[in-house]
Amino acid sequence: MVRLLSAWRRDLVCRDAVALITDYLEGSLSARQRARLERHLAACDGCDEYLRQMRMTIDVLGRVEPEDLEPEAREELVELFLRYRAEAEVEAEAAAEAEDGDGDGEGDGNT
Repeated sequence: MVRLLSAWRRDLVCRDAVALITDYLEGSLSARQRARLERHLAACDGCDEYLRQMRMTIDVLGRVEPEDLEPEAREELVELFLRYRAEAEVEAEAAAEAEDGDGDGEGDGNT
């Protein structure tokens, strides 16, 4: 439990920040998540630039609603997103195991 709390209090890493940008732009982050992301953006020129580019892209292209897409395009995007999420979960699990240091994935330091 303590490990989870300390992980939550840690500053965001860029990968986590980038994953939150869409929700941030849509205003769907909690106040706590928004504050953590804004702290990261204030300290990270790369992520701040990414946010600026996303805003510019939205300004130029506008919004695309799901019903604006052909069904095949919508299905392809959903499949791509699901593959990305599955890969991200595998990478997150591997990173957690590496952080754990003992390879058992339990975070207790026991083998």
